[in-house]
Amino acid sequence: MAEERPPRLVDYFVVAGLAGNGAPIPEETWVPEPSGPLRPPRPAEPITDVAVIARALGEEVPQGYTCIQASAGGHPLELSAGLLGGTQPVICYRRGRDKPPLVELGVLYEGKERPKPGFQVLDTTPYSHSANLAPPGPGHPRTYLTYRRAAEGAGLHALGITDLCLVLPSKGEGTPHTYCRLPRNLNPGMWGPAVYLCYKVGLAKANTLVYEAELLGRYPEEDNEAFPLPESVPVFCLPMGATIECWPAQTKYPVPVFSTFVLTGAAGDKVYGAALQFYEAFPRARLSERQARALGLLSAVERGRALGGRAVRSRRAIAVLSRWPAFPAFRAFLTFLYRYSVSGPHRLPLEAHISHFIHNVPFPSPQRPRILVQMSPYDNLLLCQPVSSPLPLSGASFLQLLQSLGPELAITLLLAVLTEHKLLVHSLRPDLLTSVCEALVSMIFPLHWQCPYIPLCPLVLADVLSAPVPFIVGIHSSYFDLHDPPADVICVDLDTNTLFQTEEKKLLSPRTLPRRPYKVLLATLTNLYQQLDQTYTGPEEEASLEFLLTDYEAVCGRRARLEREVQGAFLRFMACLLKGYRVFLRPLTQAPSEGARDVDNLFFLQGFLKSRERSSHKLYSQLLHTQMFSQFIEECSFGSARHAALEFFDSCVEKVHPEQEKPEPTPLVELEELSGSELTVFITPPEEPALPEGSESTPQYCYDGFPELRAELFESLQEQPGALPVPGPSRSAPSSPAPRRTKQEMKVAQRMAQKSAAVPELWARCLLGHCYGLWFLCLPAYVRSAPSRVQALHTAYHVLRQMESGKVVLPDEVCYRVLMQLCSHYGQPVLSVRVMLEMRQAGIVPNTITYGYYNKAVLESKWPSGTPGGRLRWAKLRNVVLGAAQFRQPLRERQQQQQQQQQQQQQQQQEQVSAHQEAGSSQAEPYLERPSPTRPLQRQTTWAGRSLRDPASPPGRLVKSGSLGSARGAQPTVEAGVAHMIEALGVLEPRGSPVPWHDGSLSDLSLTGEEPLPGGSPGGSGSALSAQSTEALEGLSGRGPKAGGRQDEAGTPRRGLGARLQQLLTPSRHSPASRIPPPELPPDLPPPARRSPMDSLLHPRERPGSTASESSASLGSEWDLSESSLSNLSLRRSSERLSDTPGSFQSPSLEILLSSCSLCRACDSLVYDEEIMAGWAPDDSNLNTTCPFCACPFVPLLSVQTLDSRPSVPSPKSAGASGSKDAPVPGGPGPVLSDRRLCLALDEPQLCNGHMGGASRRVESGAWAYLSPLVLRKELESLVENEGSEVLALPELPSAHPIIFWNLLWYFQRLRLPSILPGLVLASCDGPSHSQAPSPWLTPDPASVQVRLLWDVLTPDPNSCPPLYVLWRVHSQIPQRVVWPGPVPASLSLALLESVLRHVGLNEVHKAVGLLLETLGPPPTGLHLQRGIYREILFLTMAALGKDHVDIVAFDKKYKSAFNKLASSMGKEELRHRRAQMPTPKAIDCRKCFGAPPEC
Repeated sequence: MAEERPPRLVDYFVVAGLAGNGAPIPEETWVPEPSGPLRPPRPAEPITDVAVIARALGEEVPQGYTCIQASAGGHPLELSAGLLGGTQPVICYRRGRDKPPLVELGVLYEGKERPKPGFQVLDTTPYSHSANLAPPGPGHPRTYLTYRRAAEGAGLHALGITDLCLVLPSKGEGTPHTYCRLPRNLNPGMWGPAVYLCYKVGLAKANTLVYEAELLGRYPEEDNEAFPLPESVPVFCLPMGATIECWPAQTKYPVPVFSTFVLTGAAGDKVYGAALQFYEAFPRARLSERQARALGLLSAVERGRALGGRAVRSRRAIAVLSRWPAFPAFRAFLTFLYRYSVSGPHRLPLEAHISHFIHNVPFPSPQRPRILVQMSPYDNLLLCQPVSSPLPLSGASFLQLLQSLGPELAITLLLAVLTEHKLLVHSLRPDLLTSVCEALVSMIFPLHWQCPYIPLCPLVLADVLSAPVPFIVGIHSSYFDLHDPPADVICVDLDTNTLFQTEEKKLLSPRTLPRRPYKVLLATLTNLYQQLDQTYTGPEEEASLEFLLTDYEAVCGRRARLEREVQGAFLRFMACLLKGYRVFLRPLTQAPSEGARDVDNLFFLQGFLKSRERSSHKLYSQLLHTQMFSQFIEECSFGSARHAALEFFDSCVEKVHPEQEKPEPTPLVELEELSGSELTVFITPPEEPALPEGSESTPQYCYDGFPELRAELFESLQEQPGALPVPGPSRSAPSSPAPRRTKQEMKVAQRMAQKSAAVPELWARCLLGHCYGLWFLCLPAYVRSAPSRVQALHTAYHVLRQMESGKVVLPDEVCYRVLMQLCSHYGQPVLSVRVMLEMRQAGIVPNTITYGYYNKAVLESKWPSGTPGGRLRWAKLRNVVLGAAQFRQPLRERQQQQQQQQQQQQQQQQEQVSAHQEAGSSQAEPYLERPSPTRPLQRQTTWAGRSLRDPASPPGRLVKSGSLGSARGAQPTVEAGVAHMIEALGVLEPRGSPVPWHDGSLSDLSLTGEEPLPGGSPGGSGSALSAQSTEALEGLSGRGPKAGGRQDEAGTPRRGLGARLQQLLTPSRHSPASRIPPPELPPDLPPPARRSPMDSLLHPRERPGSTASESSASLGSEWDLSESSLSNLSLRRSSERLSDTPGSFQSPSLEILLSSCSLCRACDSLVYDEEIMAGWAPDDSNLNTTCPFCACPFVPLLSVQTLDSRPSVPSPKSAGASGSKDAPVPGGPGPVLSDRRLCLALDEPQLCNGHMGGASRRVESGAWAYLSPLVLRKELESLVENEGSEVLALPELPSAHPIIFWNLLWYFQRLRLPSILPGLVLASCDGPSHSQAPSPWLTPDPASVQVRLLWDVLTPDPNSCPPLYVLWRVHSQIPQRVVWPGPVPASLSLALLESVLRHVGLNEVHKAVGLLLETLGPPPTGLHLQRGIYREILFLTMAALGKDHVDIVAFDKKYKSAFNKLASSMGKEELRHRRAQMPTPKAIDCRKCFGAPPEC
């Protein structure tokens, strides 16, 4: 699949301004409440001068100055009043436009401080007297006013002081709204009231007409379906309206004003906008007489006479809209467009740059972490990928919030937002409003503001201030030039750092906040505020290309660090505020009723309130009844789109400790690496049009102002190479968020893996937990493909219980979450409740995502209707019947034992008679007939030390054999064992007409499956032999004492492992009987399938006289069965032993062999599965493991071999019948035997699928990377995320994603978990023509596909020394899956093998190790084994005794003791150099948790 384009950075470009027929907006309509009081009209000119006069000295107010004679509350005012010799100073000011206005005032105490830079001291009056405001006398510092003036050429729209006033706090006067109060008292003496000077900064202008802004142009013209252009965009681009103003003719154009805004949709999604407002010339011809008179263009005395020296200007805005808050980039782009429109001429139109930026500039992504956009040779901008964080992306600036408000006021606003007050934030800087308001709604995370939210409110929407609901609104401060704010609104002035509130709606005191978290928050913000005051230098300046490529990261990195620290301080406070809230959530446990979604039913409000500090109850009482807290509880209970963010908050709650008075050392919000790539994508400006040869380029685009957009000049998307398409629906099929791990869960899992890697037991359990997580990721596909989906869900529930009983450590809650989601999808609320109970029993507190899926399943699923009385009664009746049956079970067992003893006595007598008859008529040729059902064969024996079930025993009980030298006197046990052994291998039945029984021949034994008899029932329900076969076995038993000669050991006790090996290595010797060629079969029977495992069981191979017979020893008896023969016997498989699914047996149509044993190329050593697991790193991106011998990293391989026995070109009909139970397999099916050596016997190269001369097997081999469960889970999650969970059920999965598929199959088979993967292999082998079939292959017959996991390599290396266990089988002439292809060294003789086994049996493992080391010789010149000494001895012991009779744990203890004993003499380093060490504890624990593969 091709790489998908990243989303666009900008979606729309908009031009807003004054249309030709715009309707004027009277200023009276701006009043939110029509009955509210109006302020006096704002002044037309700013204050340019301030003076102090001394009335006591006879000074008068200068001409043009205004004297302040009363306080803001109307009280008479006189400085230094009541003192003898006082000058009685008075403050005066003058307005005008003849000089730059004053922008700031101050008070200076002479001798205690120096004037601030840029300030001038007003130390004399206009009449040259002292301008000291303090009363005369010692102890009173001389007090002067200071001022700062705007720079020359600031323009008409420069901010300046527009008004002054004095306040008397002793009279109850406060700072007027929107005024800034100087902190110094103007009357510092002991007598007289304290007097403070206040001033107001604003825009002083007149002759202005205000209109509602309209849309003048846009690009693209068509709306995007996923993101249509909102109709209200123009009024947000010009929040103060589209104005027409009259300026003096020589007035310079002001600097364009940048503003930002946020539009919130009905679903809560945000659209970010950035606008650039500027002025341009407006033709007088478009003005009516009324408009011209209002602007002052016509004389008021001489009607109709135009006044000269005036210019008309109008305000316009250009803006971009995006789903990303990349405000600095938007500012740079809009500024470039404005400069382009006022300069020129240019060769490219303005429209080309607009379309180029929209189509070709993407939002940064992990593949493109840095994007450098060059708009012109002098204009550049750099886009960086945002820091990956679970916190929602917003346009908040916590630095501007803290810098504008300070620590204490910021905490006060946090309290106001938590209690849902009406907040009105205002400033003269429109770009500051959005960033601060965004920070206000972000500081209360995880709570989400639910009430009206307009960060930059246009004047036409100012009616929202009268809404009876809480709100957060930002507005331009000029609104208050005409109107007072409503009485119940809390106003925050960002320019003066003041908060205005009335007594009617007063905030709670910060003392109501939790005491210690409040202290930590205040101390942290104070510290950061000091750092910010030292390092922050104001808004970003335009960056050069060199700066963007070199110093941008360092500068922005410091700013980002401070931003995250401020945000982290608020996050810690919120985590402490809501600490332990999940304990008080109330899960739904029964069918929902009305009001189930109410907060009282979902959360224990009173319990949570009682768990808080008593001093904070007033705050919590208001907080718990807010809309945002109710929404938060509902999101936690039923899930939401913010599940990842809520999960991150839960992890923060676990980290914080509210009782501490210092913050935690680990920050909650960490700055992560943006990307491991240093890639910077460079986007060039649009290409200029090609010119004909010999012609010169002539600029043809010149603008007097921002032009009207022309559609024909925009570059179409098709003409731009590599352009980005409009974002549309994804081509992939993303799955549900339930199987996905959040970023926080991935971090926690990574930390757990790193901690577990240091502890062997925890590492094995960590890998095991991830393996179960893999299975649950595949569970949706498994459930969809199951015939009974409810049954599949219950199977998954039993897997959960199995995990709990096995104490599996899960790294996350995905297992439970997936099952709960499926319970919700398939309507199983009761099962979902049981899963929740399992989580509680396991001590797992469900996180927000899991808890949401649980409640959703309980709430939305359909519960069983009606009363459960009938079902309960039937269940009780069933329990009564089962109880009565259990009471009768002992009686039935006693009767069976008595019948068994009688039958054994009868058969013992018959065996003796048969022995005499056989001795007299050895030349006769008996025939096989159908056995009588009243003569079951009941014998017991073992083969290779293997225990077989007694048919008379209850299921699950194993009948163990005695030692190899046990007496033959226990005849009932022997007979029962033989019968059960044959039952385990299959029921012997005749096929067709009787066949002559050639004595001494074993080659005619055929293995067939169970065939249906007429009537549809399988032939025979019990295991039985024909009369002749029974007599034959009786004859063999009669010759047993004569051949074995061990009848005198009837009373010897049971022997141990040493006795077994001693008897194994000293067998009875005999001469093999001559073999008779097998007879030809009747034409109605198929050709002989292959030699049965009974062949090797009953007929030992010819061996040298000095060697021991494994066959005779492993049988557990001393009988010589080589002179007997059985012909044409059919073996029925035991469904109870060989498969969990009852039914007739078929030979596998497809056999899959898997092995994880890998070769380390550095030291040429084989590394086995548990060693590979122990060497994996706790990293989900690292494919390497570490070799235990040379410590070199390498990538292990998973070897795969498929053996396909089906016809080469199967038809659809035959392919569909291959999974049928009754479909015949060419040549007859063979049994699937769990014993290792029986499987090896069935896999001889010359025997194909249980028959000779039939269809040849198609063998396909391959090797793929063997992935750690951590790596595999990451890859599987990526696959499911991109292509959906349906891909896990497609037949193309093995070929499209072989690494993921074969690793999943290996782990699922290793843990014996049900899956559809084997069926996918069968379907993929059929080719694409069958991949669209209805899918019987998803749940195939277990007999059609067999998966075998091997411990050792699939294909041995002929250039290396053969492993000892293979040599043992070669000497024992046991059929093997693969014949050893290379030579065998003479030193590796049978005598050596027997000596090693003898030492192991006598608990002298150190001698066995020493013997092997001595035989192999030193490493440079000696024999080189690819397997370690430990592995050679272990595999040899298992090959000789059988896997079931080797306790690997006990063997490890003996080997460890032997290693320590040899280390004292040879040294540990020498033993490690010669690879004699045993696996590490981590590897042993991995084998203990996962279990060893069943076969070598």
